Amino acid sequence: MAVLLVDAANTVGARPDGWWRDRAGATSRLLARLAPLAGRDLPAPGGGRVRCDEVVAVVEGAARGVDAPDGVTLVRAPGSGDDALAATAAALVADGRELLVVTADRGLRARLPGSAAVTGPGWLYDLLPA
Repeated sequence: MAVLLVDAANTVGARPDGWWRDRAGATSRLLARLAPLAGRDLPAPGGGRVRCDEVVAVVEGAARGVDAPDGVTLVRAPGSGDDALAATAAALVADGRELLVVTADRGLRARLPGSAAVTGPGWLYDLLPA
């Protein structure tokens, strides 16, 4: 069982769909699409399956005030979203949780615990309901 830890700003920014006109609205739409993943078996990046027992999304900036839908735990970054995500990942791993992080940010990937599996937003978007 794994925690799906999502870099919301990076994931929203991966698709040029006008998100920059309403960052909070785009983030809310992403979170609503993430909610059904909690408690499901998902195709794992690279093959196999992974059980998603919790979805955690890190939000920052203009999206910090969005509401969390049922099934998604929000981490509201007080400053840098990357700092908040790296700290959240470290805390989850310290608690013995298996982790699958969604981000395309290479600098952030380098800051994650070595045991964390990492994949890009494309993998996530392929799973999400329309």
